[in-house]
Amino acid sequence: MNYFRYINAVSAARKASPIRELTALLQRSPPTTISLATGMPNPNMFPFETADFTIKGGLKISFSRDTMNRALQYSASNGIPELISWLKDLQKRIHNPPTVSYSPEQGQMDLCITNGSQEGLSKLFEMLISPGDTVLLDTPTYPGTLFALQPLGCKILSIASDQHGLIPQSLSDILSKWKPDDAKNPASGIPRVLYTIPNGGNPTGASMPADRKREVYQIARKYDLLIIEDDPYYFLQFEKPWIPSFLSLDVDGRVIRTDSFSKILSSGLRIGFITGPKPLIERVILHIQVSTMHVSTFTQLMVAQLLQQWGQDGFLKHVDSVVQFYVKQRDAMQSSAERWLKDEVDWHVPNAGMFFWMKLKRIPDTYQLISEKALQKGVLFVPGRAFMLDSSTPSSYIRATFSISTHEQIDQGLQRLATLIKEDV
Repeated sequence: MNYFRYINAVSAARKASPIRELTALLQRSPPTTISLATGMPNPNMFPFETADFTIKGGLKISFSRDTMNRALQYSASNGIPELISWLKDLQKRIHNPPTVSYSPEQGQMDLCITNGSQEGLSKLFEMLISPGDTVLLDTPTYPGTLFALQPLGCKILSIASDQHGLIPQSLSDILSKWKPDDAKNPASGIPRVLYTIPNGGNPTGASMPADRKREVYQIARKYDLLIIEDDPYYFLQFEKPWIPSFLSLDVDGRVIRTDSFSKILSSGLRIGFITGPKPLIERVILHIQVSTMHVSTFTQLMVAQLLQQWGQDGFLKHVDSVVQFYVKQRDAMQSSAERWLKDEVDWHVPNAGMFFWMKLKRIPDTYQLISEKALQKGVLFVPGRAFMLDSSTPSSYIRATFSISTHEQIDQGLQRLATLIKEDV
């Protein structure tokens, strides 16, 4: 893999911050080291002394005075060592990436911590995309992706998708206007980046089966595409065995994967992580050095201590309990949809995530219905327009989420939607 082909001029110009590098060095140094180099504030002046956290199931996490001093201090931009180590081991167990044993030049797997997966995505786009570039993605898609890409001045090519996610034939058809050898010619305009949400897609709830992923990966190899695997709902797959990831198929080092703890530990802690080829992860870290500097040391330590107490088996047991909850939520929405909407709405039951993607059969555009009239009925959805490349394009779809409402609220909400539809047509 020629990673310089993917990195834009801005990212290529980034240099390591000597102060940030010193912080990372001090983090690895023995306690007898005397540092007169870094500009860290003196922790004795911090007002917080200790902290105790109670975890469901009876576990406790305690921050001593020394731990608290560390938690409130600057840390390395890639993340604290114990959290990085734990997550690398998790990725090896779950995905078994072929790139684990590669050399750094070959695209050896590396990992860094980000402020949720959203920061990771934003920094990946700002590393890879230049004005005029073409990016491939399946639509409808997550609005945060569109809002991050559009200001970069790129052209977005939409790949068709269905209830099983991205359609490989559509990807192949779009790329057929180029020859595979065009990847060696920067002036050809051939796309270099493919973005996809492979599990529980936001908004469609679609999950890409393993055979499709293998097809997509082979197309990526043919045209030398880099794949951004945005997978915040990976741990919210409702059936086992879990679908193999693109990372698990990555024999070339052409997959960058973003993960998040927002759906299974806490959205407010802002802990995400990027896994991918070391040369690209290093460029992301250089960007972190001059922007957010690092993810909160406090939240990293809290999560690291929890994961260390749980161990991988305990973590996966917690994931199972989260999945069991969301399966019941999904089933409640499915039951209520069958009760109130089956004559007016089409939908597919999701196998992962938090969303139903519903098509209102007799309403060509849901924007006014949802943005104005639904609010008057005391129920909220997201109109389909919000997930399209052009938000002015009419859409007969809405996104309904089953994550936080009670079963009774879900039922009442869909009943109100049914009444609203009948009044509107």
